[in-house]
Amino acid sequence: MRYRFTGAVVAMTLAAAVSLTVTSTAQQGRGNAPAAPAAGQGRGQAARPAQIAGRPNMNGVWQAVSSAHWNLEDHSAAATPFWQLGAMFAIPAGQSVIVGGGSIPYLPAGLKKREENMKGWPKSDPEAKCYMAGIPRSTYMPYPFQIVQGQKDILFVYEYASSNRIVHMDKPSEPPVDSWMGWSNGKWDGNTLVIEVTGNNDQTWFDRAGNHHTEALKVTERYTMMGDNHIQYEATIEDPKTFSKPWQIRMPLYRRMEPNAQLLEYKCVEFSEELLYGDLKKKTE
Repeated sequence: MRYRFTGAVVAMTLAAAVSLTVTSTAQQGRGNAPAAPAAGQGRGQAARPAQIAGRPNMNGVWQAVSSAHWNLEDHSAAATPFWQLGAMFAIPAGQSVIVGGGSIPYLPAGLKKREENMKGWPKSDPEAKCYMAGIPRSTYMPYPFQIVQGQKDILFVYEYASSNRIVHMDKPSEPPVDSWMGWSNGKWDGNTLVIEVTGNNDQTWFDRAGNHHTEALKVTERYTMMGDNHIQYEATIEDPKTFSKPWQIRMPLYRRMEPNAQLLEYKCVEFSEELLYGDLKKKTE
């Protein structure tokens, strides 16, 4: 609880700082002349600067549009145990987001563990329990997330489970402890934001298909602006305890274009209490 409250305070503080930064950047070199609306913006909306501190402006609410949250690999449409919902909660077919196609290069023990995870699904899935999803899964869940970019550190805020992370841009630092969202050190490679995520615990999954990792996980993310309203997202996955070699996923992220686009609350703990603790309730006759 303290972590989430602190994260919310950090989010508000950085958001205020970024607002001042963006306003200042947008006004530089224009004097008192009114700003022309940027592409996709109507009258009355502030112009969106192309850069912040000389780097691509990634501020905004973003979302992946794919079935990767069900399974990173190629998968056919299939039923789930929730037969009462009919087609409402069936698994949609999806194409692999793994670069080069094919399957995740599991070691034999890792593949066996995935099969065990699937046998216990959905109760075995950390998502069902409202646990923070980790990286990269938080990026392509069916919920939006927000990037708050200023002069230095960058904040990522996720709608699911009210989670967040700070990308440390000044100089790389070691994670103080393994955690659900890991520890993010960032840098710019030209116009691409590169984030190295370490210090991950072994509790998160990559998707609803039981794909998993150990605490040895290292994720190297690359965010590249491809126009005003979408980002090319890539993540290289390394975990020598689980996989025979590093592998990579790639997908586009789209900026939400509604005039009032914002993250809404999805504090899901109360929705999972029966799943987690129902068997501990006092039985009454």
